[in-house]
Amino acid sequence: MPITKQEKEEMLQMLREKMGSSQIVIMADYKGINVDAITKLRRRMHESGSEFKVAKNTIIKKAAKELNFEGADPYLEGPTALAFGLNDPVAPAKVLYDFIKEFKKLEVKAAILEGQLISAEQVKALANLPSREVLLAQVLGGMQAPMYGFAGALQGLLRNLVYVLDAVREKKAGEAVS
Repeated sequence: MPITKQEKEEMLQMLREKMGSSQIVIMADYKGINVDAITKLRRRMHESGSEFKVAKNTIIKKAAKELNFEGADPYLEGPTALAFGLNDPVAPAKVLYDFIKEFKKLEVKAAILEGQLISAEQVKALANLPSREVLLAQVLGGMQAPMYGFAGALQGLLRNLVYVLDAVREKKAGEAVS
């Protein structure tokens, strides 16, 4: 059943909004995936704060052109779905690659990361990054390590000072007795 001009315009508007506000837009070939699997994928995307939409290539091309996303056209052949990373560019990539491992059907074509086209290999590398929380914890740990080292060094200096003062006190106490 063909879609009406009104529906195409609504889809174009939705794609412009999603593509413009997303940190990453991943283009994927969903050929061979049944409705149940797509539903599972959409649910996982939603849980990660991402979205997964299927759209016509001509409408995606038009939205990309209006947003000045260069170079996406060669990847918009065959069935195309878009994964939008609204708040986190890593989350949709992780969900897609976990889904690919499980179902072996989906294929990532490329992505637009903050306005720049990146390859499927770069999307996979992004998916292999630790989660945002883990990265933040690692940065915080890296910032705290020098402080812990400094505190340990100060503690060692104070401990040595106490030992020296205690030795001086014992020596003076020994001299006073003699």
